[in-house]
This record gives sequence, C-alpha cells and structure tokens, in this order.
Amino acid sequence: MVEVGSRVQGFLRNRWLVFVAAMWMQSCAGVGYLFGSLSPVIKSSLGYNQRQVAGLGVAKDLGDSVGFLAGTLCALLPLWAALLVGAAQNLLGYGWVWLAVTRRVPVPPLWAMCILIFIGNNGETYFNTAALVSCVQNFPKSRGPIVGILKGFAGLSGAILTQIYAMKHSPDDAALIFMVAVGPTMVVIALMFIVRPVGGHRQVRPSDGTSFTFVYSVCLLLAAYLMGVMLLEDLVDLSQSMITLLTIILIIFLLVPIVIPVLLSFFSDDDETLYALLLPSPRKEEPSASTSSEEQQEVILSELEDEKPRDIDLLSASERQKRIAALQARLFQAAAVGAVRVKRRRGPRRGEDFTLMQALIKADFWLLFFSLLLGSGSGLTVIDNLGQMSQSLGYKETHIFVSMISIWNFLGRIGGGYFSEIIVK
Repeated sequence: MVEVGSRVQGFLRNRWLVFVAAMWMQSCAGVGYLFGSLSPVIKSSLGYNQRQVAGLGVAKDLGDSVGFLAGTLCALLPLWAALLVGAAQNLLGYGWVWLAVTRRVPVPPLWAMCILIFIGNNGETYFNTAALVSCVQNFPKSRGPIVGILKGFAGLSGAILTQIYAMKHSPDDAALIFMVAVGPTMVVIALMFIVRPVGGHRQVRPSDGTSFTFVYSVCLLLAAYLMGVMLLEDLVDLSQSMITLLTIILIIFLLVPIVIPVLLSFFSDDDETLYALLLPSPRKEEPSASTSSEEQQEVILSELEDEKPRDIDLLSASERQKRIAALQARLFQAAAVGAVRVKRRRGPRRGEDFTLMQALIKADFWLLFFSLLLGSGSGLTVIDNLGQMSQSLGYKETHIFVSMISIWNFLGRIGGGYFSEIIVK
C-alpha cells in the first residue's frame, strides 16, 4: 500500500504528466486562430463592415501579442493563479461578445467590442506562458521539441475546436463563440494545478528519447487524421452520428500521450532512476565559509556542465552519479592548484534564465524581437481575414479553411522544434 501511494505521488510529480497536461491545455488555448470563423458571425449579427471587422482583428492580434503582464504575473504568482487570471479573461472577453452577438445584452460600441476581444484573446498569453515556462524548466535539455510541440498544439486548436463544434451541430452560428468562451476556461481550470515545474531536470531517463519519438508519432497521426476528417466532411454528407464518432476518435488521439507518465510511474521497475539527479546536490557550506568559496563552487558546477560527456544521461543513475562525482572532484583539484583557469562570466549564458534587464542588453533578444515584429504580420493578416476571403470566393463554410491553416501551422511548428534541436546539437 505504501508503494502504491509513493507511485501515485511520483505520477503526480512526473514531468511527463506536466508535459501532457500542457499539451491538452494548448490544444484549446489558441482561440485566436478561430477568428476566421468568428468574424463572419460577428459581422453579420452586428452589421459591421469590413473595416470594422479589421479593427476587431487588430484588437485580437494586440491581445495575443501583449504578453508582458502574463509573464510578470507568472514570475510573481504561482502558475495556477496566473492560469486562473487567463481563464477569467477568456471567459469575460468572449463571453460578453457572445452575449452581444445574441442580443442578450445591449450591443456595445465598436471600441468596447475591441476591448472585449483584446481581453478575451489576451487570456491566451497566460496559457502559453505557463505551459512553456513549466515545461522548459522540466525539460532543460529538450527545449526545441518542447516549445515546438506546445506551440504546435496551440496552432492546432483551431482545427480541434472546429471539429468539436461540428459534433454539436448547432444551427446557431453564435454557439461557436460560446464554446470559445467556456471550453478553454473549463479545461484550464481543470489542469491549472498540474501544469507547474516539478524539478524535471532530476528525472532524466534513458527512455526519454523513445518517449519523444512516441509523442512525435502521435502528433503526425493526429494531423493526418484531422486532415482526412476535414476532407471527408467536405466531400461527403456524413450523418451526425458519424461526425460524433470521428470526434470521439479525435479525443482519444489527444488522450493517448498519457500512457507515457502512466507507464513510467506504475509499470517501470527501474526505481533507481525514478527521480534520478542530473547533478549531485551541492554540499551545504559551513556558516563560516566565505562568499568566494560559494562562488567558486558555483563556477565549478557550471564548468561541469560543459565538460560532461553527452552520452552520460543514458547511463544508469548510480553510474552517472559516479562519473559526475569523479569529474567534479578533478575539476575542484585542478582549480585549486591552478591547472585550470576558470573564467568567471557575467550574467547567464544562452539557455539559462534571464531577467528582463539582462535580456534587453543581448543581441539575441533584439534579433528575435525584430524578426517576430517584421515577419509575423503576413500570417496574422491571412488568419484575421480568412473568413471574408473564403466567402468572397463563394464558399459558404469557412471552417474548412480555418482547420487547414491550423493543421499546417501545427506541422510547421512541430518540425521547427524538431530540426532546431538537431541543428543545435
């Protein structure tokens, strides 16, 4: 009984459970990608012209881009509290838009609608920040795949929510806005205590490569399945029961990755590596120790990361700790006799945590800033006006185009994370 309790506790603190929960949360967090389906409903219901709809699109893009407040709150508050704030914003913003579209409340002026869209879509920044921060900290050696997969699911959320809406088959087009307001809020509240840092850098296993391969396989199958379902629904007049069955299969695909933390926590006999340490815990200094000795130990441990063999994480926990302890001892001896000159660096290096002021003086930050500022506008312009573009070409249903751009967005982000990690290594 004690062993079962310890395994359940280990399951709840397993970094793969956090990653899977973050995938689920991201799969309904990219509500901004559904704007191409929402804008025709808002335009027809409220009598807006294309210029007014474009203003709503700008407000949506600003809400999706202004993530400074979300990042600040994630640093100051527990992640569950930041996620709760984002869920409240999503419910308030899109919920009020739904009330206005269905005329349950007086229609607010255009500037107020822009504020509501901004508030609702800004909730997405809390979901993205919390998911990325927790999973990058839990998987410090696999940042590329982690970021690619999580951002990919955010892009795929448009296709997932569209398929769930097709199962509902409501004659009321405004029901999609209601689903956008309530669905992500419920999912985030259900998962907000799971998505958190759990010391994942101490949970390295030799099977991690296999687990990532399994996740990538599920992602590719999910994208192919969604593409096939989308084309089938467009070419063939399916019954409602068949659409419901296809949606249930989609949900099963989303649930499949949970087998990874379940197998690692309950069916793994390798108890020694359940919470294996990547590095041995540094010994506590005596109260009389000087500050310089603490700094020297910190520098040595930093150098240890550079000198560590790349395949050391594939060894068993006991062998890995022996190798690292021996290397650490040699570095301490070499530094003590002056055989090794340890360069003291100022501030963090690439891949480590930066404060805002430390990031602002780095060329990497400004390269990323201007790349996103100048390069992301074309895709957002297409997403914002996708509904009107498809209607102008004679298509009554815009959902298929929203799903298509979501699927290719998903594959592009997954591939970007995968190949970037290969290039870096």
